Amino acid sequence: MRSKVVLRRLMANRQARYGSIALLLLVLAAYIGPYFGAYAWTEKDFLAFLSPPDADHWWGTTSIGQDMYAITLRGMQKSIVIGLLVALISTGLAAIVGAFAGYFGGWADRILMWGVDLLLVLPSFLIIAIISPRLKAGGSWLWFVVLLAAFSWMITSRVVRSMTISLREREYVLAAVYMGIPRWKIIFRHIVPNLSSLLIIDATLNVSSAIIGEAALSFFGFGIQPPDVSLGTLIAAGSGNATGYPWLFAFPAGALVLLVLSVNLIGDGLRDALDPGSNS
Repeated sequence: MRSKVVLRRLMANRQARYGSIALLLLVLAAYIGPYFGAYAWTEKDFLAFLSPPDADHWWGTTSIGQDMYAITLRGMQKSIVIGLLVALISTGLAAIVGAFAGYFGGWADRILMWGVDLLLVLPSFLIIAIISPRLKAGGSWLWFVVLLAAFSWMITSRVVRSMTISLREREYVLAAVYMGIPRWKIIFRHIVPNLSSLLIIDATLNVSSAIIGEAALSFFGFGIQPPDVSLGTLIAAGSGNATGYPWLFAFPAGALVLLVLSVNLIGDGLRDALDPGSNS
């Protein structure tokens, strides 16, 4: 019942509605669009180097003859997957660490929060930049996802901890304790579900943060590595020729802006739908 109310509020929010439609269209374009193109993202047209958009290459070509339409959609796919995975891992980690610290208190709380404080003061961009080159040999972008997620959950975990401290004194939690239910089960059955509103909003906003973070790191060469592409690598490759060959930069940059904007609009709509008093 509550999910229907939230969905109705979300769809009543004009910005969230536009964001949802835009995101759906972008995802469909990223995963279905390549089937309508004449070229795969790995193909090269050696008769069309730096060709402007035309009937054959809708979004032009790169300096090595790759179709910009195909590689931009490939970059969107990679950015979307990275954003979703980072958001899932970081929000889940924040929920677990924050809930355990807040519920158990004592030494467990001190140790976990000390770890959170330590991670908060570390220069995450610099650490990822140092570690990621050592992972290039493995060629696995999943390690890059892990690195991004490892530095994206600490602030949320503090909020979860504070809310858990108040929730652990609720009647239903105390009743579960008196019934002899293990405390870790109480956390996952009673504490975390009651924090779902916060976690859903956090996960949604983490998607856009992760996409921007991936694009920034890939722009400087610390993220996705060739021959694979992401929106960040495409923007980096096209930025030097943004005036002479604008299609190299405009299409991936436009896709990034639309992707992040649509996710943020949905996140704002979810916040208002789950907490109607937040927009007052």
